[in-house]
Amino acid sequence: MSSRSASLRSPAPSSRELPVALYQQVKDHVLRKISDGSLAAGERVPSELELVQEFGVARMTANRALRELAEQGVIVRVAGVGSFVAEEKPQSTLLHIANIAEEIRQRGHEHRFELIDVRRVSASPEAAAALQLAVGSSVFHLRGVHFENDVPVQLEDRHVNPRMVPDFMEQDFSQVQPSVYLVRNVQFDQIEHVVDAMLPTAEQAGWLQMTADQPCLMLTRRTWLRGSPVTWVHCLHPGMRYRLGSRFRTDGSSHDG
Repeated sequence: MSSRSASLRSPAPSSRELPVALYQQVKDHVLRKISDGSLAAGERVPSELELVQEFGVARMTANRALRELAEQGVIVRVAGVGSFVAEEKPQSTLLHIANIAEEIRQRGHEHRFELIDVRRVSASPEAAAALQLAVGSSVFHLRGVHFENDVPVQLEDRHVNPRMVPDFMEQDFSQVQPSVYLVRNVQFDQIEHVVDAMLPTAEQAGWLQMTADQPCLMLTRRTWLRGSPVTWVHCLHPGMRYRLGSRFRTDGSSHDG
């Protein structure tokens, strides 16, 4: 096995982190080269045989990596010719990621974000499913409360895929909101929003300074880049203090609240 192959492999996993499959390591390598500009749109991607020789993996492993990249629209495979980086396609979304701090300031009020904690944890079955990772994989977990004029209006509970945002825990979230950092620094091409009515747990009610019998609105958001989940976040709002809504134009743009 080449030294390059050894460097591609992940370090020995801790008791809380599972090893990354070889095909995923090859996929991640190709994605990094596209992300950093080493491979531009239209350029040829290494073939199965080249990947086998470079990284010392089985041909079926290289084939799976390229096949999944093609299925996700990252590359285009041409029979008898090779694989090429796909051209970027313009996209628009019906719901953008709203900046709660900006919304509050536009109302002439003061915004404050209070971080509860941010740490690396083992992915629960629910978080693993949302981020398309193995149960027990290492993920970043952040919790914090957004205040409007010192009244809590949103509890943020966020999981982040370390493969997509490796520098997440190094940020000073007293200076920049987690969502603002992600929007500014991490590309995404798909967003999913789901809104549910629910009652808070006793712990959630305590952070939001409300009683547990008062209803809340839960906005759950997931974002993806080239088929890989970036973040999964629950934003819990006290129903008596906050509304969620959008106004749409026929050109597909929106205004969120």
